[in-house]
Amino acid sequence: MLSCEDLPSTPKPEIGKILITGASGYVGGRLVHELIARGYQVRVMARTKTTAREERWPDAEIVVADALEFSDLKKALKGVHTAYYLIHSLLLGHGNLETKKIHEEDIQAAINFRIAAEENHVKRIVYLGGLGGTRTSLSPHLKSGMQVAEELEKGKVPVTRLYSAMIIGAGSAPYEILKHLAIDSPVLLIPRWARTKCQPICIRDVIKYLIGVLEVDETSGKSFDICGKDLLSYEMMLKIFADLLGAKVFFIPSPVSSVTFFSYVTSLLTPVPMPITRSLMEGVVNEAICGNDMIKQLVPIEQMSYIEALQSAMSREERDAVYSSWSDEYPRAHELSLKLNELRSPPTFSISYSLLTPKGAASLFQSICRIGGKEGWLKNNWMWWLRGLLDRMLMGVGSSRGRRSSNDLRINDVIDFWRVEDIKPNQRLLLRAEMMLPGRGWLEFSINREDNANRLSVTAYHKTNTMWGRIYWHIFMPFHKIIFYDLIDRIEKRASD
Repeated sequence: MLSCEDLPSTPKPEIGKILITGASGYVGGRLVHELIARGYQVRVMARTKTTAREERWPDAEIVVADALEFSDLKKALKGVHTAYYLIHSLLLGHGNLETKKIHEEDIQAAINFRIAAEENHVKRIVYLGGLGGTRTSLSPHLKSGMQVAEELEKGKVPVTRLYSAMIIGAGSAPYEILKHLAIDSPVLLIPRWARTKCQPICIRDVIKYLIGVLEVDETSGKSFDICGKDLLSYEMMLKIFADLLGAKVFFIPSPVSSVTFFSYVTSLLTPVPMPITRSLMEGVVNEAICGNDMIKQLVPIEQMSYIEALQSAMSREERDAVYSSWSDEYPRAHELSLKLNELRSPPTFSISYSLLTPKGAASLFQSICRIGGKEGWLKNNWMWWLRGLLDRMLMGVGSSRGRRSSNDLRINDVIDFWRVEDIKPNQRLLLRAEMMLPGRGWLEFSINREDNANRLSVTAYHKTNTMWGRIYWHIFMPFHKIIFYDLIDRIEKRASD
């Protein structure tokens, strides 16, 4: 179901090409889909060009560009009428120096974008950032976003700025945090900043406003706050969600209010890793309340309440219809990671287990593609859980990221602490490790015809240049047979024919 079917504004596909940056992210991916449905010519800017993106958006033009490369941006913005600037880093650094570098890159990207847009005579830029109180009290993430907007505004191209409160939707990071805290935590410590007020907004309404400002000329060059209709504290949001889920949770005031402490604990209890929870929680100390709600007069939509937003998200999950996820863009720049077929030399180590089966390739492949997520890894889940917990404690991605869909898979989808690198239907599924490793790792499932049967195989690859990487491989060698042979045995047994 489309989000903008009841949008009161009129589509204007005749204005020309629309560029979307950050299209692989949670908001951008949905925006592409909606704009195409409304008849617009859409150009998607990405740092790599893959068949997966072309398959996901067959009606969009894909242009390869890095916002830090000015020449790339000049090409990407050529012939564009309006550009959506949805590039956000969440300041996902692991230290002050790395965070500072990421912030500097964010600012430089905005400068490059502004100049390239001017040179290409772009008519409008639409920017989406986070809403969070006064300028002096902004968190590092929100302050960086504010400075990005200011850099974009220094040019001649009019910038429409939208500042959003917490976004609630299936697959959004805040939704996942709230859901898992409500479900998995019988007791929750509530810091004093959890009583800060917020106006959470449904992802459907965010998309409506993003497209609405494109279709209403009066919004050009102006700034708006976009929020939901309910004014709630973060504690109230948790209680409402717990009641909706029928979960019994005891809320206890916490004597500790350290954002670092709570973001770390939250990262252990939810699928969302600490770098993201920390960025979000740093923003929680600021009220996210609409101060400039003129958008309601210019783009008059019927907003969803907080409960309706939760119900909509839960419904999408039940129907296995989650279109995008917070994990689509985490870890940072994952799309630039070295692929297995790009290695200059063979993997340092590999090990393979296989079995012959009379079952068909299609049913075997379907069974392979259901691994991870809610169904887990069929057996020895405790091993995967323990490895994931260790990874999360080290501030890696962890094994609880789950998956966007329980049935559908596409390249770049996340499966727990793996990411889909390649899919060949009924033949091969290649996963790239994103957990903390002293090197690089891959897991490959393959189906090959032998005589009148199919050989189902799983192969683990490890590429390392360090002594610790070699030690790591040999430490885990005894567990490989337990994990991998049992895994393919159960995949084969689960196959339908």
